[in-house]
Amino acid sequence: MNAPNPLLELRKLGESVWLDDISRGMLEDGSLARMIREDGLAGLTSNPSIFAHSIMSDPRYAQPLAELMPRASSALELYEDLALADLKDAAALLRPLYDGSGGADGFISLEVSPHLADDGPGSLAEAKRLWARLALPNALIKIPGTEPGLPVIRDLIAAGINVNVTLLFSPERYRAVAQAYMQGLTARAARGEPLGNVASVASFFLSRIDSAVDKRLDELTARGQPAARTLRGKAAIASACRAYEIYEDLTAGATWQRLAAQGARPQRLLWASTSTKDPSYSPVKYVEELVVPGTVNTMPLETLNTYRRLGRPELRLERHIADAADTREQLERLDVDLEAIAQQLEREGVAKFVEPFDKLQQWLEAKRHAPRAS
Repeated sequence: MNAPNPLLELRKLGESVWLDDISRGMLEDGSLARMIREDGLAGLTSNPSIFAHSIMSDPRYAQPLAELMPRASSALELYEDLALADLKDAAALLRPLYDGSGGADGFISLEVSPHLADDGPGSLAEAKRLWARLALPNALIKIPGTEPGLPVIRDLIAAGINVNVTLLFSPERYRAVAQAYMQGLTARAARGEPLGNVASVASFFLSRIDSAVDKRLDELTARGQPAARTLRGKAAIASACRAYEIYEDLTAGATWQRLAAQGARPQRLLWASTSTKDPSYSPVKYVEELVVPGTVNTMPLETLNTYRRLGRPELRLERHIADAADTREQLERLDVDLEAIAQQLEREGVAKFVEPFDKLQQWLEAKRHAPRAS
């Protein structure tokens, strides 16, 4: 008898598995539909880096590009048309799950331009425009969880637009994001508008935290502080545990309980950046150690395939909470400032999306101006 699929076991434990990838290839060859059917895949996330890689490397985009080229007025329009076509096709595959789960799962995500990360009014207008173009109930608009993004999250939720808050590295910034979500719901409730049709996730990034903190710990070890080495690979899990504690505190509070009584859905924590960067760590570290009901784990395709093969699903996150508090205290004693590192990672995260986004625009612009075969 075949062993149970670990990805399906995660779903039984109450955690949703999403894919952090999309391409025309996986839509046309049936592999995305197969993952939904056989692995219990319950959603999909995208970002400018994913689309840049897919569009520039997958030959299946040649035909759609050729068809769009004569009527596209800019590279940005080309990009949006390609991205929207892929996401609408993926959303159609996930729609039965969305309908069958009462709107709990089955989402796709589209990010606003990374150039708008610090432009609140620009992000708000862009998000509303993209939401109207998608015109799907099982879509999420991705907004970076920067300081200027907080009122945008509040206003989008108040307008009934689903939001995936991205680039979260700090538990305290996550708290502010969760409060913005509740403020948006409160504004809807005050107008007598329904709350149950609004969805949101808060994407907490993991592996990049360890990469940054481990570098600092290695420097401290080299300077004669051997205790620093024992903390390698622990900061991301410790930060995630703190974010989850904040989630539990907020959902137990009077504000949330009042909103929940009116039909509001919790803003789920979504574990992101789950591919392991350090080869000495388990390739499924950021899946295995963070299993807890009511959360989402979005995995790159390679991580998802590896977990299908190696995963040992158990509810582990809550077991780590006490150790996580000790880890944060030890890091503080070593003057490793997790909040400062989170701010640095937020800036770097925005830049890491701007670069491929701009590279793709340049590539598409070159295609627009290339001589056409007669």
